[in-house]
Order: sequence, then structure tokens, then C-alpha cells
Amino acid sequence: MSTGKGIKRTKNNPVFYAELKKGHEIFLTDSSWQKVRQAAKEKEVSASEFIEQLIRKHFDCT
Repeated sequence: MSTGKGIKRTKNNPVFYAELKKGHEIFLTDSSWQKVRQAAKEKEVSASEFIEQLIRKHFDCT
């Protein structure tokens, strides 16, 4: 998945998915958070987008 570069982003208009993302709070250990950040960096996405992709893949979301 691209990082959305080149896509004109507008407020309240989803770019990657059919719905807008909203803020949610999760709690992780420091070591888990570092693993998420490192994996996201390798995929060239944000930590939020990495977790989104992980959940969608695991639960077969469309």
C-alpha cells in the first residue's frame, strides 16, 4: 500500500478505506511499541496505519 503521496487529501474524506479513521487509545509495553514503530518504518507507513493493516489482515476486513 502506498503512503498516499500524490493523493489530494481533504478533510472528512477517507483516502485508503471506505470510512474515516478516528482516535482510539491502546496501551502497549515499551518493547511492543518499539516493535510496532520499527515494523511500520520498514513498511514506510505510520504506526497507526501498520496496526490498521495488521488488524485488517488478521480479521480479513474489507
